[in-house]
Amino acid sequence: MAYTFLLFDLDHTLLDFESAEETALTQMLEDMNFPDVEAFKDYYKPMNQGLWKDLEQKKITKQELVDSRFAIGFAHFGITVDGAEIALRYQDYISLQGQSFPGAEEMLAELVQVGYQIYGATNGVTAIQEGRMAHSTIAPYFKEVFISEQLQTQKPDPAFFEKVGQRIPGFSKDQTLMIGDSLSADIAGGNAAGIDTVWYNPDHKENTSQVVPTYEVSTYQEIADLLLN
Repeated sequence: MAYTFLLFDLDHTLLDFESAEETALTQMLEDMNFPDVEAFKDYYKPMNQGLWKDLEQKKITKQELVDSRFAIGFAHFGITVDGAEIALRYQDYISLQGQSFPGAEEMLAELVQVGYQIYGATNGVTAIQEGRMAHSTIAPYFKEVFISEQLQTQKPDPAFFEKVGQRIPGFSKDQTLMIGDSLSADIAGGNAAGIDTVWYNPDHKENTSQVVPTYEVSTYQEIADLLLN
């Protein structure tokens, strides 16, 4: 299959979200003089992941997620805060974090060099994702980055991919490949939209879901080999 348009997920696929989150949370909590920074992070991180899963399944809205996650986190430690206000404060910290995984930039450079059109397709908060991309080294390789908050729909909803397609000149599903780490968002979304998918699985997780990717890879080299050969 000859592809032209590559839709890359960002977090956990190209951008190192764990590193960004760790740095941003630590800096913010230390600046707030929070008494036990490590305990907060240990509680907050899995709780936040759970909220994003709820969003994927349309159990909550993006605004509910953003406004509640810090209120829930601080409430766990008996502290009442304005969740929306802390979310804005956190946004300032994490939007400065542009860490990408080793090898991501080199792979993107190779793909662009041979003529692939690269787009970002990410579930996220616009200000945060735009800030992180601006502070990353991978931004120059993207023709455009599509963010769920801007499109007002998120992966895996087929509407996300429909809106993306409307924004890409000459777009064809047959010539498009969705590449990402999440079976439930990236691969299920691509499947539902009729787009071929690459499950990027560097940790060699077992697929216990009903979601079947077109391809499965565990390294950037395998992505390059798939697309350059």
